[in-house]
Amino acid sequence: MKPISPSWRRWRKRRRKAGRKGATMLEGWKRRSLADLLEFRNGMNFTQASQGERVKVIGVGDFKDKEVLNDFSETSSITLNGKINPDDLLENDDLLFVRSNGNKALIGRCVLVSGITEPVSFSGFTIRGRVKSDEIDHSFASKLVRSPLFKEHLHRMGGGSSINNLSQDTLSEFCFSLPPLPEQRKIAEILRTWDEAIEKLEALRAANLQRRIWMRTHLFTGRTRLPGQTGKWREVALGEVLTEHGLQGTGAEEVFSVSVHKGLINQIEHLGRSFAAAETDHYNRVLPGDIVYTKSPTGDFPLGIIKQSKISQEVIVSPLYGVFTPAARALGVILDALFESPVAVRNYLHPLVQKGAKNTIAITNRRFLEGKLHLPMDPAEQSAIAEVVDASQAELTAIEAEIDLLARQKRGLTQKLLTGEWRVKVEAD
Repeated sequence: MKPISPSWRRWRKRRRKAGRKGATMLEGWKRRSLADLLEFRNGMNFTQASQGERVKVIGVGDFKDKEVLNDFSETSSITLNGKINPDDLLENDDLLFVRSNGNKALIGRCVLVSGITEPVSFSGFTIRGRVKSDEIDHSFASKLVRSPLFKEHLHRMGGGSSINNLSQDTLSEFCFSLPPLPEQRKIAEILRTWDEAIEKLEALRAANLQRRIWMRTHLFTGRTRLPGQTGKWREVALGEVLTEHGLQGTGAEEVFSVSVHKGLINQIEHLGRSFAAAETDHYNRVLPGDIVYTKSPTGDFPLGIIKQSKISQEVIVSPLYGVFTPAARALGVILDALFESPVAVRNYLHPLVQKGAKNTIAITNRRFLEGKLHLPMDPAEQSAIAEVVDASQAELTAIEAEIDLLARQKRGLTQKLLTGEWRVKVEAD
């Protein structure tokens, strides 16, 4: 009889201590821990040398959001002083975990390594897991350690919050019910179908975003004209096409914030609670189609964000925001699409903005309107360009909604399949 692993004993002890009985084991399923099935090795912190063996080293930056890492064309290579230890080289079907990172949310993320044709190693910020037992399929193992069950384990080991550093012990102590190999392979195959569908949608999203980049450099500059459009373009100050109406809240409007990816969004929905003052009658009112400029640095937008309100009702925003009505809705659509680019926002605002000692942005609303852009003057051409932008945005919104739906379906499906709540039919060989 195979001895019970120490991690399984600890798991059983915790279950007893909590006063819970272990779930009834499904027929053919076995209780296992990762220590029973995988062997782990910490990555090395390599020192660059002037001569020696050259090897590619996978770091946390190579993980991105991939489940399978099979393209090493952008993986950095280093020259070692001497030869690399063969134990520090990766093999196909190895699992790599993020061991430590400045972003705690990334710790524990895993990729399955495949397609190795040259020496590839792994950095000290990662841990390699290699299947050592014929009880588990590597594809199933990859699904398991990316599942909600594994994330719950990391959450428990972190005391209810993200862990600061992933250890081999934390990995080893992950316990779960393991189905027979044929069922493992069938589960992995089913989940792979969802992955492939999501990957195809993500490729469509990437293509949409590439077209939007093309629109900013061609359609929004007049380099490429839509069929039948021959109207005049000229350089204008934003003050010629935007007007600050100065309307304030009436007390009936909801308080909104501005997000990089979602535009104007309810403050409670966006931030979890309202940060508005008790009295909001001095807040700026935003009409549908208005352009809003936030004067605070955010991520890739160190000089602030410029967004059009796509809310159908009037809302209010902080009095620190600038609110402007475009001469035509179509112009607002064009400006919103143009300023979704961090480069476009910086190019427009950099000559206008002064930053204070505490990184505060000093710019008046009047100064904001003094910048100039090359824009179409024919209302028909403005409307035609806006229609293209709206169609692109509608397509992007639909793609992202479908990605979100499939991702939620996959999470629920993964939970049910890996716990045996839903069983799969395995055909006989």
